[in-house]
Amino acid sequence: MRPRRLAAPGPCGEELARIVQAAGAAPDHDRLLPWRFVLVPEAARPRLAAAFEPALVERDPAATGEQREQREQREQAREKAFRAPVLLLAVVRLAGEAAEVPDAERLLSLGRAVQNMQLMATALGFASALTRGKALGSRPLQELFALAPDEQAVCFASMGTAAGHKPGQPRPQPDQYLTHLAP
Repeated sequence: MRPRRLAAPGPCGEELARIVQAAGAAPDHDRLLPWRFVLVPEAARPRLAAAFEPALVERDPAATGEQREQREQREQAREKAFRAPVLLLAVVRLAGEAAEVPDAERLLSLGRAVQNMQLMATALGFASALTRGKALGSRPLQELFALAPDEQAVCFASMGTAAGHKPGQPRPQPDQYLTHLAP
């Protein structure tokens, strides 16, 4: 599901607390807690929108023009901040302390935390979406979310009520991804 298909109401109060608490059940090698989430409340969305625009310009300097197409690109970048009722940024901490825990395990732990949140959101009757874009690695977003040098923004998790359904994509079958180790 895309964030623009998520409408109000979104999870709030106790529901959101349960969703976020589900993340804490994710397996975590050495209990490093190599991830965190940043909730972007409605009141902070204008700040996020203001960061999306320079993030676009950072990766595409041509977007600074005043022609209609460039203005629309910048407005579209800003609009992403307002698409879903609930928006969280998923952040992973790589390397740093306990370097014996590989980055791959840290990312897997974050992935499990995100999945736990999505499963809880679904159990509570909400829909969710994950989005990733080039803006996540931009200086404006790194500064807005005060990311440390060893942190990386991985994706946004959006939640709300499904507003219409698009037919799902066919899922892969086990014979496409399961092999057997020969004896």
